[in-house]
Amino acid sequence: MISDIAMQSGWLWLKKAPLLLALFSLSALAQNVAEVSIEGYKYSPAEVRIKVGESVRWTNHEKRTSHSILFPAEGGFESDRLFPDDSWLRHFDHAGRYEYHCGPHPEMTGVVVVTE
Repeated sequence: MISDIAMQSGWLWLKKAPLLLALFSLSALAQNVAEVSIEGYKYSPAEVRIKVGESVRWTNHEKRTSHSILFPAEGGFESDRLFPDDSWLRHFDHAGRYEYHCGPHPEMTGVVVVTE
């Protein structure tokens, strides 16, 4: 049998759940995410400019081909393979120029410019 204290604390949590959900939703909306489309063996746009603390999301819109995002200047840091309709998000905490290319298709290139 559930104790009265457990029932009361559970009820209080449920009463506060909408407020907590609203706070999490607002924090998610406050984040700026630049979108990069992968289609026709190209990143579009090829250059993205964001501010420190913002993110970039790459989405594969190809019908049959997988791609990745590889940052050679960062020791070959690479996303997982993005199959059709997959996406990958990266958060950038430092200013700089982040050049990248597709792991399996190195002719596909792009750059993320992060400013203060």
